[in-house]
Amino acid sequence: MISRILRVRMWAPVGVLTSLAYCLHQRRGADDQNSVDRSLLELKMVQVVFRHGARSPLKALPREEQQVEWKPQLLEVPPQTRLDYTVTNLAGGPKPHSPFDSQYHETTLKGGMFAGQLTKVGMQQMFALGERLRKNYVEDIPFLSPTFNPLEVFIRSTNIYRNLESTRCLLAGLFQCQKEGPIIIHTDEASSEVLYPNYQNCQRLRERTRGRRQAASLQPGISEDLKKVKEGMGIASSDGVDFLILLDNMAAEQVHSLPSCPTLKRFAWMIEQRAVDTALYILQREDRESLQMAVGQFLHILESNLLKVVDPTTPPGKTRKLYLYAAHDVTLMPLLMALGIFDHKWPPFAVDLTMELYQHRESKEWFVQLYYRGEEQVPEGCPDRLCPLDKFLNTMSVYTLSPEKYHTLCSEAQVMGLGNSE
Repeated sequence: MISRILRVRMWAPVGVLTSLAYCLHQRRGADDQNSVDRSLLELKMVQVVFRHGARSPLKALPREEQQVEWKPQLLEVPPQTRLDYTVTNLAGGPKPHSPFDSQYHETTLKGGMFAGQLTKVGMQQMFALGERLRKNYVEDIPFLSPTFNPLEVFIRSTNIYRNLESTRCLLAGLFQCQKEGPIIIHTDEASSEVLYPNYQNCQRLRERTRGRRQAASLQPGISEDLKKVKEGMGIASSDGVDFLILLDNMAAEQVHSLPSCPTLKRFAWMIEQRAVDTALYILQREDRESLQMAVGQFLHILESNLLKVVDPTTPPGKTRKLYLYAAHDVTLMPLLMALGIFDHKWPPFAVDLTMELYQHRESKEWFVQLYYRGEEQVPEGCPDRLCPLDKFLNTMSVYTLSPEKYHTLCSEAQVMGLGNSE
């Protein structure tokens, strides 16, 4: 039955979830509404999308007297996080060039550190996340081997050094620095990366959101609050500082217990809320196509991993027990929005979105359990925290884009642009 469902999905991706729902539900009898006996559920796969650990700011505040000192001592590597790894492109070839790291190295912060560098605090955060995953999937449930096994774990990261190093620390905590084979972290070229909204690769997304960041600062409420904070800090109204820059500095300073500007401390809650408001204005949930172009391909990857496990014809060795994806706050926000579980709080450093796939031992039905920040979530369209797979896929399908559909959607603006050129 599952193989038939998968065949249908290949030729009718738009309406397939209706068919999927029907096919899966016909297994269920009159007792469909009864709660599922969790003792009969078998964990089959786990996918974890996480933000990197704490780092230095990406852009300094304009007035030097308000800048804290980011000293190189903050970069000390905790001994327990040391672990060797290799970075390749998606095909297993050489690591691609990282234009973002090159840009970060052009910005030296007060104190001597570069912008966007993972710190000791961030490494410890990621190690702790790895230890939590170890407790969940090695100790409490004997799902993963206690030592790293490349046949069980697939790892992908954006090609940014703080994410690669965050992944190292997570793996060190998860497997206590024990490994049975080489640790390979897969990355992609910045031009085709899908683990964050790729404005470089998708012209239509760039055109859709162009000007929204600046316009957000002019919206009622945001505008007045931004003026209040900037006046309190003595920042000129024309210097381009918005709530995203303020939050980036404030969050980095707070997590490292550095002496923030008093105004940042006084308006901390407001700054976070207005930063979220700004982000939501830039990438609006009601703008379905923008969300699709932002994370649709990544959702497609997560969906494909689920379907490969469900498909009985998938050859052995083509799936993994654990999939790890090192991403960013700008990845997690649209993902949470697409799943209907965004809590209107900025995703903190080292936060994780975890997706578990279960199969019922008797009925053979499939279920998904979702966690954010370690807490159970009820995705949109799901009746409970333990969500039938068909309902979960139906929720994902609203925003999922195959690579072909992504490129078609993104290129529409380019075609229009050629037609309108002079």
